[in-house]
Amino acid sequence: MAKPLNEKLRLKEYAEKFGEKLKKIKVCAFDIDGILTNGGITWDGENIGFNRTCHIHDGYGFKILRDAGILVGIISGGDSVGMRKRFIDTLKLDFVFLGNEDKRDAYKKILALGYTDEEILYMGDEFIDLPILKRVGFSATVPNASYEIQEAVDYITHRESGDACAREVMDMLRYAQDIKPVVLEF
Repeated sequence: MAKPLNEKLRLKEYAEKFGEKLKKIKVCAFDIDGILTNGGITWDGENIGFNRTCHIHDGYGFKILRDAGILVGIISGGDSVGMRKRFIDTLKLDFVFLGNEDKRDAYKKILALGYTDEEILYMGDEFIDLPILKRVGFSATVPNASYEIQEAVDYITHRESGDACAREVMDMLRYAQDIKPVVLEF
């Protein structure tokens, strides 16, 4: 495994390599299961349903991008109380589409807001993500995605599912668009 400094330098190189595509991005959409989570789910009873664990770095990455004026949201075939609390109530993402494995409908709604394919980044890991992955301006997946998914995308993360792999892609986008997080001074 590369040392952290080397990984960051390599990420900046990838940002340069994909710069032409990344500089056009105005919308970022992410799958949940297998991207923002490691794919594991737990049953927490009838009132909660199935629950997932997300990485805090991804959530903060969403905030950084939103503060820079980029629309950020979710397109997931899954749905649960926990997902709604995390992505709607807590993170207050710009769009959250849950519970429909045919993700094309959600994608069409994003396009209806006036965005073009080349202005959208999407990160997914499963066959139900392929229609969007093949259309967007920049696509990414994780190393444990099926070969056909990896073959269809622009970028495969170094980080695994649920281990801030989405943040890796968000940081690459930040480097390409020269987005700097607000850091408070003492």
